[in-house]
Formats: sequence, C-alpha cells, structure tokens
Amino acid sequence: MRVLHVIPAVAPRYGGPSYAIVGMARALRTAQTDVLIATTDADGSDRLPLQLESRVDWQGVPTIFFHRQWTEAWKYSHPLARWLATHVADWEVTHIHGVYSHACVAAASASRAHGIPYIVRPFGTLDPWSLRQKPLRKRVLWWLSVKRMLAGASAIHYTTASEQRLAEGPLGLSRGVVVPLGVEDAFLDAPVVSPPFRETLPQLGKHPYVLTLGRLHPKKGIELLIDAFLDATDMRHLQHWRLLVAGDGDANYVNRLKAFVRTHNAEQRVLFAGWVDGRRKMAALQDAGLLALTSHAENFGLAVAEALACGIPVVVSEHVNLADEILKAQAGWIVPLQRTAIAATLQEALSGDAERRWRGANARAFARSEFRWSNIASALLEVYTGVCRKN
Repeated sequence: MRVLHVIPAVAPRYGGPSYAIVGMARALRTAQTDVLIATTDADGSDRLPLQLESRVDWQGVPTIFFHRQWTEAWKYSHPLARWLATHVADWEVTHIHGVYSHACVAAASASRAHGIPYIVRPFGTLDPWSLRQKPLRKRVLWWLSVKRMLAGASAIHYTTASEQRLAEGPLGLSRGVVVPLGVEDAFLDAPVVSPPFRETLPQLGKHPYVLTLGRLHPKKGIELLIDAFLDATDMRHLQHWRLLVAGDGDANYVNRLKAFVRTHNAEQRVLFAGWVDGRRKMAALQDAGLLALTSHAENFGLAVAEALACGIPVVVSEHVNLADEILKAQAGWIVPLQRTAIAATLQEALSGDAERRWRGANARAFARSEFRWSNIASALLEVYTGVCRKN
C-alpha cells in the first residue's frame, strides 16, 4: 500500500496534529506501508531550515517540504500544489490532515483530478466551536472549496465518536470512520523514568503538581484553569500543590498568561516550564499528580492520551472529545467549563490520594488497550483498503 499524507505544517509549535502525523507514519511504515509526508516549511513567522522539494528524513519519516509563500493561516504554497498535481497519481491513497489550508484543498483537487481516493482528517476544525472562530473566513472557504473537498472524500477520519457526532449532524456529512490517535510505546511500556526534570525548575521543589501540557492557546481555557486551581488550593491541606503550565505558543499570549498570574500574586503557585518534549515530557507526566485540560474544544488531546498511558488520572472539560471514553473507563473526572465546578473537582481529586491511584490504574489499562500505534496502523490500513476497493 502506498499512502501520501498531506498536512499544512509539521513544526512542533503547531501541537498535536504535527506530532501525531509522525507517529502515524512511523506505525504505517512498520506495517510495511510506503509512506510520504508532503508539507510546507512553515514554522510560525519563521521557517524550518530544511532542504526543499526533495525527500528528507523528518523524525524518521520520509518527508518532502515546500516553501510556504504567504499567510500563516492559509499557508499558501504554489510549489506544493504544483508537485501534488503531478505526483499524487504515484500513490494509491491520499490522507489529508486538515481542512482550512491551501495544502489540504490542493491535495483534494489533485486527487480528484487523477481519480485517487482521499481521506480527510479534520482534527476538530468542523465542530461548532471551531466554526465560530473567524466565521466569515471559514464560510467563504466552505463555499469556494471545502464543501467540495469533503463531498469528494472517500472517508472522513475522526479520532473520537464525539468529534464525528459534532461534525456530521450540523454539516450533514457522511462516510465517517473513527480511528483514534496513538501514543509512543515508551509511554505505554516503559518503567518510571527519572531524568532531572525538577532540577530544571528549582521553584517546584518537592511540591506535588497539577500539569497542563501542550500548545498554549486561548482555546485551552488556561486562565479559567488558573482561577479554579487557585480557588481549590486555598484550603489549608491543599496549599502545597502547584499548577505547572508546560508548553509554548504565541509570545504575546504566553506573556498575557504570565501577567495574569502576576495579577493574582500567584507566581509561587503557578509555574511555567516552557516547552517540554522527549524524556523530559515523559518525566513531567509521570511525576504529575494529575493532568488538567479545560479546553473550549479539543478533538482528541494527545497530552491527555499520554497522561493516561503514564497512569496519571485526568481532569478534562466536557468539550475534550475523549471525555466519554475517559468517563466510561473511570480514568479521570469530566467537568463543565465553569470556575466553581472545576475548582470543586480539583479539590476532590487533590484530596483523595487513593482515588487518584485507582483512576490512574484504570487510565493505564485503558490507554494500553486503545492507543497503541500498531493497532491503529492496522485499523487505518483497513480503511485504506476499503476506499481503494470502492474506487
């Protein structure tokens, strides 16, 4: 099976989608699938310093990069579109990651022109909350190209049943398949690791902490989480807890978050770790008492899956699309996006050591059964084979 993956960008700053495509491609290669990622060199206002328009190794995956010519939102690249128009026919299936970007529209158009079946993974961009962000731009793109792209897709790849429900009902879509994302086997199988994570944050000391991890963005509800955490830990027996914000994002937004903490005089209680990855990320997860993600919208939440794999229970908003599965597995707590409700749930979770351990054990068992990349690769291959048969 030869599968071309197209995504607007893979730089780490873009968070889960960029991270997940690498794990997905590696797993498919292990399953004897010929894989290539086609993308741009976009890295926010910068560019990835890589050779363009020829295959290179990107984190162990064959990848071809093209120059992003203009706009961070649309990531227009005529060289990528030109390459797709010529080379998409070399592949049996096109797997498109994203919707409202030039690379995605160009890949769908080229695939239709050559009769190549294609699959679209919208990663949450079709849910109601996301569609309300920059609505005019999205309505214009919907009628110009996105509606046709989705109508021509052989399948739409959702990562949770909730994501599928939120997209299909309002938009009248069909042909959806649900295949989750995975986490690295190191998270699922490795014993506890202890690199010097705390040594890089001396202000953390020996305090237990609630971790929030990932791309720092307004949709993550971090200000609400900070308020709720400070409310919850005003109780004397919880004042030793800390909130650790690990991740990075737009510099202006990160600075606003830090200023928000200062206005609460909470610099000793809410700590910023910056970007963490690799073994340092694993250590941060394994040492956490709890992971919290209070997003306004989250189609999957890789940090949540990684925490579960490490045996760490989670507190997530009801808008994290893994919430139903977490609730069923009894692997954490689900909360509405209300300050008092989040604070009350944090108080409950932080006060009960035995309860956290029990839910953490459930979390690990759940992750091992659902988020192993080898199983996910097998499921994707079934999808690819099915759309090829129908084509």
